[in-house]
Amino acid sequence: MRLNINHIDRDLDISDLSADEWELAEPITVGQYWSGETAPTSRHFEAGLLWTRTALHIRYDVSQNEPLVVSDAPDTSQKTLGLWNRDVCELFITHDANQPDRYFEFEVAPTGEWVDLVISNATGDRVTDVEYASGITVAASIQPDRVIMVMKIPWTAFERRPKVGDVWLGNIFRCVGSGETRGYLAWRPTKTDRPNFHVPEVFGEFLFC
Repeated sequence: MRLNINHIDRDLDISDLSADEWELAEPITVGQYWSGETAPTSRHFEAGLLWTRTALHIRYDVSQNEPLVVSDAPDTSQKTLGLWNRDVCELFITHDANQPDRYFEFEVAPTGEWVDLVISNATGDRVTDVEYASGITVAASIQPDRVIMVMKIPWTAFERRPKVGDVWLGNIFRCVGSGETRGYLAWRPTKTDRPNFHVPEVFGEFLFC
């Protein structure tokens, strides 16, 4: 499965969640759980990615028809470890198709909280670099029946910048709800026995156009 990431000429203001340029992003509608089972329409979301000379931009437009599962006292000044236990959208991505077991994880919550990590699965035992500092910036807006969240990740986070025609690998996710009804949605379902996003073997292709 391949997603085209279109190039735009200017970096987007992180606070402009409805910039006209988002119309140029190839939309991905995600409506499956990690298992491959179809999720209720009320939990579906759309994602779009764009790139510029300096950064990767990601926008999530998610249906929100149930109570938010978020922090009562969010701290957006630093990464929030454990954010994945609440409502969140995630991007896993790697620039090295020859080493897909080492990838980057980025998360954003409806509160504007965020996480950036480097993951290594090469030995079969997952190792997480929590000290990683990507320079990511995020923004979020909670609206009636909808949440919009955006990420801006500078290419310095990856120590390289793509060229037109380059193919990176990755996956896109959403966690929503709590308890027995918690949902784990995936662009590329991992189809593990229990919810698990850390399966680089199923990463899709991101083509920079």
